[in-house]
Amino acid sequence: MSELEQEREQDEAAAKEESGGQQAAQPTGVDAEADPAVAADAENGEVSLEALVAQLQQEVLDYRDSALRAQADAQNVKRRAEQDVEKARKFALEQFSRELLAVVDNLERTLEATAGGDDVVKPITEGVELTLKSLLDALKKFNIEPVDPQGEPFDPNLHQAMSMVENNEVEPNTVIAVMQKGYTLNGRLLRPAMVMVSKAAA
Repeated sequence: MSELEQEREQDEAAAKEESGGQQAAQPTGVDAEADPAVAADAENGEVSLEALVAQLQQEVLDYRDSALRAQADAQNVKRRAEQDVEKARKFALEQFSRELLAVVDNLERTLEATAGGDDVVKPITEGVELTLKSLLDALKKFNIEPVDPQGEPFDPNLHQAMSMVENNEVEPNTVIAVMQKGYTLNGRLLRPAMVMVSKAAA
């Protein structure tokens, strides 16, 4: 190889080394400030993150509100169920109690019919009285109370007026006679009292 060819190869090698060094010195990344598109993407990324946080916060509030509503609904259902159970317990004997009232009425009518009888009827009357007392005591244990409004003001919630009679001796709308007693079960009207009510003279 001639000296001229060797010098040419050395020049080419030196040029290649210089070119490689410049390429290595050049940064591989892209400057965000020099690239407006990258800066815009970064800014949009921040906005999306804030929107996502706001959306998640709203979802948390919505879920919390839904949970509170569900809890309130559950409490209301529980309260209604307890009330229904309590009513069922208190008034389970309502129909049965009405049937027993007819027995009480018959025993009271028997005592009225035998009042002032002779000595032959007296033992029967005493037996009926004891039976009636035992029955009324049993009803009282289950909170069945009589409504006997003789001489009291007429109450349409508890009394049923069968007739009205002029009477100047008492105030108008006063119960002057009880034809059949009423009864209540745990404060609820089981049967109204059938009464005669006074009214003012014409």
